[in-house]
Amino acid sequence: MLRGFALLGILLVNALYMAGPHAEAGGGSPHGPQADAVAEWLVTALFGAKFYLLFSFLFGYSFTLQRAAAERTASALAPRHLRRLGCLFLLGLAHGVLLFPGDVLMVYAVLGLVLFALRDVTSRTALWTAACLVVCTAACLMVWGWFTVAYAEPVTTKALTDAIESAASARRGSPGSVVESNVRWLRDALGWNIVYGADMLAAFLVGMVAGRRGMLATPGRHRTRMTRVVVLGLPLGLVGSVFMAVCRNGPLDARWYDVGSAVGVLTAPALTAAYAAGLLLLLPTRPGRRIAAALAPAGRMALTNYLGQSLVMALFFTGYGLARYGRYGSATVLTGCFVLYAAQLALSRRLLRRAGYGPVEWLLRTVTAARRPRADPALPVNP
Repeated sequence: MLRGFALLGILLVNALYMAGPHAEAGGGSPHGPQADAVAEWLVTALFGAKFYLLFSFLFGYSFTLQRAAAERTASALAPRHLRRLGCLFLLGLAHGVLLFPGDVLMVYAVLGLVLFALRDVTSRTALWTAACLVVCTAACLMVWGWFTVAYAEPVTTKALTDAIESAASARRGSPGSVVESNVRWLRDALGWNIVYGADMLAAFLVGMVAGRRGMLATPGRHRTRMTRVVVLGLPLGLVGSVFMAVCRNGPLDARWYDVGSAVGVLTAPALTAAYAAGLLLLLPTRPGRRIAAALAPAGRMALTNYLGQSLVMALFFTGYGLARYGRYGSATVLTGCFVLYAAQLALSRRLLRRAGYGPVEWLLRTVTAARRPRADPALPVNP
């Protein structure tokens, strides 16, 4: 259920980068309709920098399940884990070069090696390390952000226009120009992946601790703690997210982007945790069971759906297909995202009635176990 929910947040954030040049150029639409400005602001405040953390948390949690699976089958963990990470890295490389250069699978694969090295640290050490990583990431962004505000020249209208035109030309061009643009983006983003990688690793470690305690296996035992997370995390996370949205999509110029990001890194975990805890608190209720039934099939094949989102958007917005990059406002793009997401929920539910895994999940399981996975009858869709 949590993975299925995270897919929506990832789609809304990624779509603005894949569909139009304004987010790629580092700011909102400067002269677009008010509806587009509001839509971009809401996505930044409610979704930006939140859902990659939720996926990262679940990656760390699933590491404990992989370890338990290796112990059950008396298999060595290291080869299984390395095969899994190698497959993720290759999938991410293909995804980043061909479809969407904002890929995180390669980052996950590299950080998965660090997680493996830290697998036996105590839970207390893991949580303190996670907290230090978040603070250090925020500090780096804040120092760089204030340096930019103090010493960098404001981005001129001409520079912004040139960046927008360059991005549009590359994305609407031939498949070769799309790949070239993706590779250039991957190269330019390497430094930021290192910075934000520390934030992801922190979420890995928290997820690993949660997995050791089986928090998602028995959420009913943690209702008091989850209620506290919602009550405290929601206001704290929203305040920081609003500040981040003002810096990124508000009246301030693009030099304030990293200052807002620094505050977002500090407060996003609170809002992410509140989202997840709120959903888990709903589980025992009738609406919660319906939400789980809708989201869980998509979450069981989250990797297939994640790559599928990029494929659909690449075919629609780039030179691979219709080349509609920059042709639609943000509000229209986000409306289309909800249509795509609804289709993924329905297709996932239908596919898993017939198969145990999504196609990419089947591939990953096969590589991880070095054999074809056993038949896994579809789980009930109405738990």
